Amino acid sequence: MDYAMKSLKQCSMSSSMTQKLLSGRASRPKPFRVTNVDRSVKKGIMADALEDLMNKVGDSMSLDCVSALVLDEDGTGVDTEEFFQTLPENAVLMVLEKGQKWRPHPVSSKCVLEKDPDECKQKQRTDVAKLTFDLYKNNPKDFIGCLNVKATLYGAYTVSYDLRCYAAKSVLKEVLRWTTFSMQATGHILLGSSCYIEQLLEEEERAEKSLALPQESRIRQLQSMLLGKISH
Repeated sequence: MDYAMKSLKQCSMSSSMTQKLLSGRASRPKPFRVTNVDRSVKKGIMADALEDLMNKVGDSMSLDCVSALVLDEDGTGVDTEEFFQTLPENAVLMVLEKGQKWRPHPVSSKCVLEKDPDECKQKQRTDVAKLTFDLYKNNPKDFIGCLNVKATLYGAYTVSYDLRCYAAKSVLKEVLRWTTFSMQATGHILLGSSCYIEQLLEEEERAEKSLALPQESRIRQLQSMLLGKISH
């Protein structure tokens, strides 16, 4: 019995602590942006509860009766405290009086407010095809890794393909080995051809010298004969 009473006390204490924490979180005020039905007036208001926000909106915008609060982007009604607590900070809300209805934001006026027509055109465009390349490694020791190519057509159909390059390192080694072999063979061919060309040039020079020697001897003989006749 004592053990059961102690466990009940601990459970009640933990539940009370949880309620305090939740109440402390819920009581923290959050910033909201509130606009009227024609979006001509915008106010920034801090509130910690839905009722608190509606009271502050009525006082800030001088409204007699706040009929409803809705999200400005799609007109979703903010009617319960639970949904209100899920709203993010700086959420844009629209206040509606009796008889007023939410209307979507016109695209033209939105472009004028944003002062960026190019951005509006990008929002209106339709993507036909989109390619995504993802290079990743399954193992840190992989040389290149794997390449994933993903294609999306009209934003609905997706096709992907994986290029697995596990043996890329060995393939690269073979390519480098054949490259060095071809470079060495090319060097030997160039060296042999240069030696052959050099031998041909030397033979031509020798032939020219051999032809030039008899001509010089004949010229000397003629000179000696002329000198002999002159002396007689």
